[in-house]
Amino acid sequence: MLRPGDPVPRDAAVALVLRVNGGTPELLFVRRAEYPGDPWSGHVAFPGGRHEPDDPTPWDTAARETWEETGLDLRRHARLLGTLDDLYPRTPSLPPIVVRPHVALLEVEAELRLSDELAAAFWVPVRRFAEPGFATTSTVQARGHALTVPSFVHEGHTIWGMTHRILTDLLQRWPPPVAE
Repeated sequence: MLRPGDPVPRDAAVALVLRVNGGTPELLFVRRAEYPGDPWSGHVAFPGGRHEPDDPTPWDTAARETWEETGLDLRRHARLLGTLDDLYPRTPSLPPIVVRPHVALLEVEAELRLSDELAAAFWVPVRRFAEPGFATTSTVQARGHALTVPSFVHEGHTIWGMTHRILTDLLQRWPPPVAE
C-alpha cells in the first residue's frame, strides 16, 4: 500500500504459467541468476519483469518477459485465464514496483530455453501445495540478513516472499473458474 511521500512505483507483471501434464496441472517457476546488486538475485519467481514503453498492457509485459526469459510464447500458445491482485514489495529497501500477476494456460507442449537472467526453471504439480507439510517456514538470506519466512520448498527450491504471496492468492482461488 502506498503512503503519502512514497516514490511512484514502476509497473511490472508476471505470468503464472500452467500446463497440464498427464492430466495433472503444473505451475512454472524460475530461479533468477545471481547478479551483484540485484535485490531478487537467486530468488525463485514467476517469469516476468518491468513494464517497457512498447508494452501496450500489463499482459503484454508478462508475455514479453516470459518469452525473453523462457522462450515460451504465451501470446501464441497460451490462453489468459485472468489476473490476480496487484502486489507491492513489503520491504522498503526493495525498488518501488507494483506487480500484476497473470494466470495463463499453456496450450501446447513447449521446450524451455532459459536466458542468462535465469539459473533454472521447474514445474510443480499444483496438488503439491495442498500436501501436508509442504507449506513450511524457511530461513533465507536477503540483503545480508537471515529472515524466517512462510515458504514452500520443492526439490531444494525455496518459494518465499512476493512469489509466495502471489502463489497463496492463486491457491485461495483454485480451481480457477471455467471460461466459456
